[in-house]
Amino acid sequence: MWIVKLGGSLARDARLPRWLRMLAELGGGRVVVVPGGAAFADAVRAAQGHWGFDDLTAHNMAVLAMAQTAHLLHALEPRLTLVSDEDAIRRAQHAGQVVLWMPLSLLRDAPDIITSWEVTSDSLALWLARRLNAERLVVVKACEVKRPHTLQELSAAGLVDGRFDQWADGAAFPIDVVECEDRDLERVRDGLLGGPSFALPGLLPPRAGASGDGRLDRGKAGPRRKPPG
Repeated sequence: MWIVKLGGSLARDARLPRWLRMLAELGGGRVVVVPGGAAFADAVRAAQGHWGFDDLTAHNMAVLAMAQTAHLLHALEPRLTLVSDEDAIRRAQHAGQVVLWMPLSLLRDAPDIITSWEVTSDSLALWLARRLNAERLVVVKACEVKRPHTLQELSAAGLVDGRFDQWADGAAFPIDVVECEDRDLERVRDGLLGGPSFALPGLLPPRAGASGDGRLDRGKAGPRRKPPG
């Protein structure tokens, strides 16, 4: 199973349909697409800045922003199957479908480790990859991704959120952060066709000591807290 996160910045990018088409054609039974929040999440940030409401409310609105982006992606590529929970993901994959995740199960009634702007759709894609014991996580960005790179460098540059590097600690799968340029699309395509021979410049290898569990750590985040589950 591959988790492929399509950044919200791709929502207005002319290359987006090519990525969706490639994943729909090659990802049956194997790929789970995670949408970013796109302009819908930007609207949440703006509303919170204006009205000053709490981060729990902003988190739930941002999750709904991801769901709106999922509907947008589905409209562009109807061969993707919209699902909202882990059991439905597994059923759709067993049926040979390409999954498009709406993370409605991440709506919260009370604050926890994920109800913060330090946790964006990038870290939620990582959370899902660990929950589902994924083979690989590919995060696709519309901006330039310099290579070689480390997760710490990407976090410092603002290309991934502040929790991503922490939650990647001990991941049992490789993590790739790529551009939406055609060269990276072809590399991802080759990976889906060729399996373990896939490699990208700047590949981020899994760290030692992976636990693979998906338990939810609630409360205040420490310096090396695992992702929620």
